[in-house]
Amino acid sequence: MNTTVETVTERIRARSRPLRQAYLQNAQRTMETFPPRKTLSCGNIAHAFAACSPTDKNRIAGMQSSNLGIVTAYNDMLSAHQPLQYYPDIIKATAGELHCTAQVAGGVPAMCDGVTQGQPGMELSLFSREVIAMATAVSLSHNVFDGILCLGVCDKIVPGLLIGALQFGHLPAGFIPAGPMGPGVPNKTKAEVRQRYAQGHADREELLAVESASYHSPGTCNFYGTANSNQVMVEMLGVQLPGASFVNPDDPLRDALTRETVRRVLAATGQGETPRPLTELIDEASLVNAAVALLASGGSTNHTLHLVAIARAAGIILTWQDLDELSHVTPLLARVYPNGEADVNAFQQAGGMAYLVRELRSAGLLNEQVRSLMGEGMACYAQQPVLTDSGGVEWVDYDLPSSRPDVLRPVTRPFSEHGGLKLIHGNLGEGVVKTSAVKDEHQHISAPCRVFDSQDDMVTAFRAGELHQDVIVVVRFQGPKANGMPELHQLTPCLGALQDQGYRVALVTDGRMSGASGKVAAAIHMSPEALDGGPLARLHDGDLLSLDAASGHLQVMLDEDVMAAREPAHYTPAETLLPNSLGRGLFATFRQAAGVAHDGASVFK
Repeated sequence: MNTTVETVTERIRARSRPLRQAYLQNAQRTMETFPPRKTLSCGNIAHAFAACSPTDKNRIAGMQSSNLGIVTAYNDMLSAHQPLQYYPDIIKATAGELHCTAQVAGGVPAMCDGVTQGQPGMELSLFSREVIAMATAVSLSHNVFDGILCLGVCDKIVPGLLIGALQFGHLPAGFIPAGPMGPGVPNKTKAEVRQRYAQGHADREELLAVESASYHSPGTCNFYGTANSNQVMVEMLGVQLPGASFVNPDDPLRDALTRETVRRVLAATGQGETPRPLTELIDEASLVNAAVALLASGGSTNHTLHLVAIARAAGIILTWQDLDELSHVTPLLARVYPNGEADVNAFQQAGGMAYLVRELRSAGLLNEQVRSLMGEGMACYAQQPVLTDSGGVEWVDYDLPSSRPDVLRPVTRPFSEHGGLKLIHGNLGEGVVKTSAVKDEHQHISAPCRVFDSQDDMVTAFRAGELHQDVIVVVRFQGPKANGMPELHQLTPCLGALQDQGYRVALVTDGRMSGASGKVAAAIHMSPEALDGGPLARLHDGDLLSLDAASGHLQVMLDEDVMAAREPAHYTPAETLLPNSLGRGLFATFRQAAGVAHDGASVFK
C-alpha cells in the first residue's frame, strides 16, 4: 500500500477518534432505543401505512420484513433527475417480490446550477446542500424505515442526501443515479462559441443552438463536473453499486442496477442476511478512497467543500491538507471535459470506473479494509456490471486495456504524476486550484491585479477592453457570508478568450468555480473570505500578484505593514440585486451563520 495513503488514513483516524467514537455510540444508542417501528404506537403505525395496500399494511405492521424509505430529488426540470420519476415504482415492485415494502419518505429540493449560473438564484446553491440534508432528516424522522434509498445526482443534492442519511447511520443506505445523457455537441465547440459570444462575435441564436445541442436529453450533463464527480464519490464510498454511475438512462442495465440496489440494501437491513449499517460503510478508509478516485479522475473542486462536510457528518475530521498530500501521490489517469475534450460517455466506453479502480488498486493507492453494499474490500469495484439473460445484473472481471488512451490511461503511464488538486498558501490566505484542467505553461503567472466585487463588473470591464493585458483578476465578496459562495462561470469564457489571445491571466476569488472550472489557473475558495477579514479586501488595482499553481503559492508583492495599514473595502452589493428577491431573504440566517469555508465541517459554524 502507498505509504502516504496509509499515513494520511491513519492520521485522519487518530485525529477523529473522539468525534468518531461519539458518532458511532450515538448510532448504536439510536438503534437500541428507537429501533425502526418497534417503539411506535398503533396510531403512529396506522398513520404511516394508511395509504398502503392491504398486503403492504400487513407487512409493515408485522415488523418481520424490511420497509425502505425512499428520499427522492425528482423533478422534471433537471435532466439528470427527470428519469427518477419512475424509480419508486421499480423499487416498490422489487421490494414486494422479496416480501418487503418501500415508501417514498419525502422529497428534497433540487435546483439546477446550470439554470442559475450568473443569476441571483445561484446565491442559494451552496446553502441548498444544508436544506437538502435537513429535508432528508425530516423525511426519515418518522422512524418507520429499516433502510434508506437516495435518489439524486447533481451538485449539492448527493452531498446533502448523504449528510442527511448519516444522521441515520444506524440504518443501511444506497444511492441510485440516473446516468448521463448521450454525447452532444463536442465540448470544444461549445467552449469556442461561448468565448466568441463573450467577445461579441457570436449572437444569442448561435449560442442557444450550441447550448441546446449540448444539453439535449434526459440524463446528467455529460461533462465531468460536480454531478458526475458525485457518482465517482458515492461508488468509492460503497453506497452505490460498482459501475452504476455512467450507464445511460435508456440502457436496460440501468433498471437492472436499480433493482439490484434494492436487493442489496434489503440484505443490509437488520432483518437481512448481512446487516451492514451506513456507519460501517462511511469511515476514514472509504473517505480516503473517494478522495483518491476524485483526484485521479480530475474531479470537481466542489468536493473540497463537500467531502470534508460529509466526513464531519460521520464524525471524521478531513482537511484540505489531507487532500493536498493525497493529490501529491495520486496520478491523473483521466482526461474528461473540462480536463480534456471527451465526455463521460467516452470515459465509460474507455473502461470507466472498473478500469480506474483496477489501476489504483494495482498501485496500492486504495484502502482495502473497507465495506460496501457489495461486501468486503475493493475487488468488486474493479469489476464491470453486465446484464444477464434473465434481466438481472452480474459483475465480471475487467482486464481490458483502455480503448481511449487519450481519455483513460494506466497508472504506469498517467497524464500527470500528481492529482488534479493543489492547496494554495500565501499572504492572501488559503485556497485550492484545480490544476488538471490547466496546461503547465499557464500554471505560473505574475501580473498586476484588477479587483472586482462582482462577476458582472468583471464581465463589463472585459467587454470594454480594459483587461487586454497580462492580469490576475480578483473577484472578491463571493464567500458564504457575503452572498452564499456562488459559482462564477460567467468568468470562464472571458478569461479563456484573453488567454487564447496570448495574455497571461489567472483568477483569484473567495467564490467557487466548481467542476466545470476551465483552462485558466484559478485560486478559488480563498479563506478567510473578504467579508470575514480576508486580505482580498485590502487589495488595490495594480498590486503585483504571483500565483504558482504547481508549487501552491499565492502572494501579493507588498510589505506586510503596507497591507495591514490599508482600510479594507466594504461590501456594497449592486442595487440591481435586491437582497430579499427570488427567495434569498429566507437564507439570511444561513449567511449570518456562515463560517470559514476551509474548516471543512460545513459552510456554517
